[in-house]
Amino acid sequence: MAVCCRSQTLQVMDTEYSADAAEWCPLDDWGTVLACGTYQLKKAESDLSGQDSDDPHLRLGRLYLYNYDPHQLFSPVYEVQKIETAAILDMKWCHIPLSNSPILGIANAKGTVELYTLQGNRESSRVQPVCSVDLGDECLALSLDWSTGRRESSSPVKIVCSDSRGRLSLLQVEESAASVDVVRQWKAHGFEAWIVAFNYWNCDMMGRRLPAEGMGHKITTRQPHIYQQKAFDGSVQHPESPQREHVLATGSYDEHVLVWDLRQMKQPISDTHVQGGVWRLKWHPTDSALLLAACMHSGFHILDSASDGCPIVSSYVLHNSLAYGADWSRVLLPDSSVIQPEPAVEKSDPTGRDATTQKLEQSMQNLKIFYESPTASFDVVLEDDEGGYIPEPNRNTDDRPVIGVSKLEKCGQLQTNLLATCSFYDHVLHVWRWQYQRLDNTD
Repeated sequence: MAVCCRSQTLQVMDTEYSADAAEWCPLDDWGTVLACGTYQLKKAESDLSGQDSDDPHLRLGRLYLYNYDPHQLFSPVYEVQKIETAAILDMKWCHIPLSNSPILGIANAKGTVELYTLQGNRESSRVQPVCSVDLGDECLALSLDWSTGRRESSSPVKIVCSDSRGRLSLLQVEESAASVDVVRQWKAHGFEAWIVAFNYWNCDMMGRRLPAEGMGHKITTRQPHIYQQKAFDGSVQHPESPQREHVLATGSYDEHVLVWDLRQMKQPISDTHVQGGVWRLKWHPTDSALLLAACMHSGFHILDSASDGCPIVSSYVLHNSLAYGADWSRVLLPDSSVIQPEPAVEKSDPTGRDATTQKLEQSMQNLKIFYESPTASFDVVLEDDEGGYIPEPNRNTDDRPVIGVSKLEKCGQLQTNLLATCSFYDHVLHVWRWQYQRLDNTD
């Protein structure tokens, strides 16, 4: 089954600090509200011994709140709030309102989980902190997830959080969101546990993404016990599908996205090479087959798990740095009429590479690659001989099926999605729309 689709950039914002998380509010009445989290490592002055300080407070961040106005043709996204914080490594909205308000959870570099409540209305909404919990033992809080993914009433509401010491913490949130407490904490691994996520179909189960040796696991919260799934080349990111029970997607630094059936874990249902290390995966909020992947050096890709092999059906490669944050909005955009094909791009040489791409390819010959993360162990910096940052050219996916102009003209009305993506070293946030329609016949 082929997909007729097209992407269109609506707006690009400079976040000043490096952007690593973008999250649309999942509540229907607040679907135009977008939060963006940033992370900036401020180098400390050397101490008397000549060693740099590892003070987590030197990891600075900002929380941005934006609103999307579908009635504005130009600059439809505007900033409504900016808060100086500790560096933000992950954030998630609760899928259900607490005390009739949307709640945003943030995992930060001070080793705390903070909850913010969204107040006002969509046009002038603002967040304010309501409570926080310290995970203890100097660490960075790396990720979090809510137990409310299937949007059913979950009482009590729980959060699971991972940290840079390899621990998992199970938190319980009061119904009013006035307090959050650690109810269980355990050592899950000897290194950073980069991502942890609930199984939304059974919130006593969760999964986590581990560091470079990348062993994927499932963990039960009743009596913490590790069930080994599979060894991966690189750390693993995996979200449970909130719409299809037993379906799990994993991605890792080995540049592959795998889709699994949890009832049969001997081998994946599909294996897609996305040509970039996978940092984040997000299922579409209503179309259970579509999967959005942030693939570091190869941009952002949309995969269709309903088609054989889970192919990449669309790519958004307009970012010039590491593709980190990505999310779908639940806002309903009006259906688009027939898509007009993009104007042809002049080719600078017979191979189809433009001058910029050629220059970057030449520069790549002199690149030095250094890995450093928010925990000072695993991010990517690309430098030339003078020490300047050079973005890696986005890799395309020329091996995927391409729908010709004649097909685009026959697509008719298409479903329109609103997305946000952000990239790290160029500190930019893109808001764009993706229009698509499945075609039964690809002739």
